[in-house]
Amino acid sequence: MKVLVTGATGFVGSCLTRRLVEMQCDVHIFTRNMSNKWRIADLSGRVTGHEVDLRDADMVEKAVAQIGPTIIYHLATCGGFAYQKDTSVIIESNLMGTVNLLRACEKIGFDCFINTGSSSEYGMKSEPMSEGDILEPVGDYGVSKAATTLFCRSRALEKALPIITLRLFSPYGPRDDPQRLIPYVIKSLLRGESPKLSAPKSVRDFIYIDDVLEVFLKVIKAPSSEGKIFNVGTGVQISIGEVVSMITAIIGNGIEPRWGKVNSQRPEPGSWVADIRKAKTELGWFPSTSLWAGLNKTVDWFRENLELYP
Repeated sequence: MKVLVTGATGFVGSCLTRRLVEMQCDVHIFTRNMSNKWRIADLSGRVTGHEVDLRDADMVEKAVAQIGPTIIYHLATCGGFAYQKDTSVIIESNLMGTVNLLRACEKIGFDCFINTGSSSEYGMKSEPMSEGDILEPVGDYGVSKAATTLFCRSRALEKALPIITLRLFSPYGPRDDPQRLIPYVIKSLLRGESPKLSAPKSVRDFIYIDDVLEVFLKVIKAPSSEGKIFNVGTGVQISIGEVVSMITAIIGNGIEPRWGKVNSQRPEPGSWVADIRKAKTELGWFPSTSLWAGLNKTVDWFRENLELYP
């Protein structure tokens, strides 16, 4: 199976790339010249890298034609971090980058194209978010991701193409980005430092990376030409305060977080949780890793790999 992965140097993309290599797939990845490849440095020689900027349609078309992938995992994204604020870059990278990639793949044909969406597409909701909800994103990132998902769905319906979107909620686990909540708290506590945090009442739907990878692999076995969208979460909402308390208990060094020391980057909703009934019914998928088990696995990995996080 010849697979193309974009965003292979990111958290989820690198974990997916690693899993595909373990499955002995012929894996090709798109990276940019400024990409930090620390997550996949040990995969050198086991994947084929291509330096491609998705915003350059001609470059993308040539690379895709050269590779000829049958499965495309599109995880490249921009705007998910507070320091990524340039509206034009976010829109060009997320929306136009996807347009360029999908059009290039259409020219050669493919078995399945998986677009990676985000729970940010939904915006503020007062109950579990369902795939049929009206999208009301707040901010450039959410708007661009919503537009990208709608483009993929439109293309699938218009051309009868096997395109699927997976809307991720809050993945966590080994190799997670150091700026995210869970890795930040873990690495702080392991170094004997008190993590500085915003508000303990903020809520999320955290899902362990292995469960995320499982659904990425499941969808290619039953590709749809209806542009289907699936939520990827646990269906369980938990507060940041509860998550931090769990991590503190697991590490057990007596250090406590300092709340109210960081200003929140966005308005915090009272509800942020996935409705995953569609994925359960149509894919036969459901997350199997409890938050407690996932956090223990994550802490164990960080203990052994803390040097990767300066």
